[in-house]
Order: sequence, then C-alpha cells, then structure tokens
Amino acid sequence: MKISAVKVFPVNGFVYVKIITDEGLHGIGEASLSGRSLAVVQALEHLKPLLVGQDATRIEYLWQDIFRGTFWRGGPVLQSALAGIDIALWDLAGKALGVPTYRLLGGAARDRVRVYRHVGGQTPEELIENSQHLLAEGWKVLRICPTDGTEGGFNPKQAIRCGVEHFSALRRAIGEEVEVIFEVHTRLTPIRAVELCNAIADCHPFFVEDPIRSENPASFATLRAHTAVPIGTGEQLHTKWAFRELIEQELIDYLRVDICHTGGITEGKKIAALGEVHYQELACHYTASPVSTAAMLHLNLSVPNCAVQEYAPPAASMNEVIEHDLKTADGYLLCPDAPGLGIELNEEAAAAYPHVMSEPPHWRREDGSVQDW
Repeated sequence: MKISAVKVFPVNGFVYVKIITDEGLHGIGEASLSGRSLAVVQALEHLKPLLVGQDATRIEYLWQDIFRGTFWRGGPVLQSALAGIDIALWDLAGKALGVPTYRLLGGAARDRVRVYRHVGGQTPEELIENSQHLLAEGWKVLRICPTDGTEGGFNPKQAIRCGVEHFSALRRAIGEEVEVIFEVHTRLTPIRAVELCNAIADCHPFFVEDPIRSENPASFATLRAHTAVPIGTGEQLHTKWAFRELIEQELIDYLRVDICHTGGITEGKKIAALGEVHYQELACHYTASPVSTAAMLHLNLSVPNCAVQEYAPPAASMNEVIEHDLKTADGYLLCPDAPGLGIELNEEAAAAYPHVMSEPPHWRREDGSVQDW
C-alpha cells in the first residue's frame, strides 16, 4: 500500500492532513498549531515529496525518517507537521484492516475515557453557576482558570488572591467529590507558583496545570520541593526527550501531552510508557478539533495510565468539516467501533472555511513588560 498523494487543508485555524494510497484508501490527521498554523502548512509542503511512493504501513519507519532525516530536529512546527502525518497513517492503518485504531495499539485497556470540561466565570458566583450547569449535565471533572489579568495588566499577587477566592468559593458550593483542575497557563514564577499551590492545597485540586513554563525541569524541582499539590504540564513539550527529566525525576504527576504537537500517536504512546514506569498518568491537551479528540481517545483507550482527557463539544462548523462518531455519556468519551479513528474530512465543507489568521493574546504586566499568556 503505497502513498500516492498528500493533501493539506488549512481550515479556520486548524490544519488537516489527508494521506491517499494507490489502493484508494486514505487517512486523516491533524497538524494544528494555534497562531502558527501557516508555518506548519509550509513544513508539510516540504515533507510531501518524502512521503509519496513510501509504504504507508511502515509508520514507525516513516516517523523516524521524518524526524531524524534532517539535522534540525523537533520544535513545535516540525513536530506538529509530523503529528499530522503520523495520525493520518494510524487512521489509514485501521481503515485498511477494518478495525478501530486502538485495536492496533494493543487493544482497549479501558471501556471509556474520562474527560474534563472548561468552566469560566468573572466572579465566584458566575464560576459556581457555570460549574453547576455542567455538573447537572453529567460531567465529572471541571477545569477552572481564575488567574486572569486586569485592564491595567497582569499582577501575579492579585491573580493568586483572585484564584484562591474563586476556587475556595467553588469548592464550598460543589463539595469535595468533584474533581477540579486549576489551570495557571504558565503565568507564574516558581516562587509565586509555590505560594498559589500551597494556598489552594486545602481545596484539593485534581492537579495544578502549567503553574510555570515547562521547558526548565530545574524549576519544577524547586516547585516540587515546596508543595505536595499534584502538578501537570507538557502541552508546550514536543518530544519524549523533552519529557524525560520531568518523568524520571518525578517532578510532575500528570503528563499534558498534546499529540498534535508531539509527533502524533506514535510518540504519545512512548511518552505514556515512560510515565507508566514512574506511576504518572496522561491528562492529554487538545486543539478543540474532532480529529485531535479522536486521535487522543484511541491513544488513551490503549494505554494503562490515562487519567483524563481534555474535551469540549465540537463547534458546528467543525462538525460540518469533520464527520465523526464521537459519543459521550456520563462524563466519558465512549469507545468507538468505526474503522480507523472514525473520522472523515468533507473537502467541500473545508473549502467553505478557509484559513483565518489568528494570534494568541499578547499580555503585559502593569509596567508594560511582556507576560506569558
């Protein structure tokens, strides 16, 4: 089964890859990189000639050749491009054999995958109301991010005080049974992160997500030494080597792998295996697309150490572009039966949603200096 063509679809901020074979079969993957998607599109254009004529069943070989076949390896752009190719090849493999992709990854290690939902609210009262609405719908895990800035700029002390106030009020309102992830979005320094983690320890977060930036394991060692609150990070990391120190030194508890930025299902499976050795679990990040959701679902079904998966119901436009069989019930994504990842790309619908330039927010501190969003 030889690859005959590779097509790239930039769709409204997302990037999809379609790999077509000489047998008429195809697979769909995702290579989205929010705010930098056009860079990934160009990387894929460069990789196309390397793929045409190759055996589509040699997924590990193709992964290694794309990653190691250049002196300059890794990074979010190249790894997102590789992820789109890898996910498409796994989708194709399942379709070719007529089985769901997770069956090719070792079979189902669980019956369903727990997910978490985002909750917003400018005040504690709004946060409580929105949370209660989601809980009434049957969702089991919530994610809050009450450390936003103000019109005058981001003030870490104020953000921490606001975060503690919001979380404490929410916990009193919904009780101790509901799992709550506290997202910080890399906004704090290590010592400020220690302050926050210890201040919310009595609220028993599921874990604190990205309390600091993830590229410096030594900073996580400082954080780990001063708090017992569970910690999760990883959506900014792009290879198993970038995760290595965090895993081997047991500096975090939950691995926030985004397989659309980390080389796809192939690399995600390996990172999960590294984490299993140290009793760490996956809490995968996603790009808000049905393709990434489906790819992570199949990965999470196949590994023994999945704690939770990020999820939001797809936007109406995405349901037009991506046909899928994703189903949820009682706070879980259900195990699919369709061959491959259970997804298809509607090319006509994709053409109706051309790429739109976007840029993540650029935050500043009160003195005008740059602040991580």
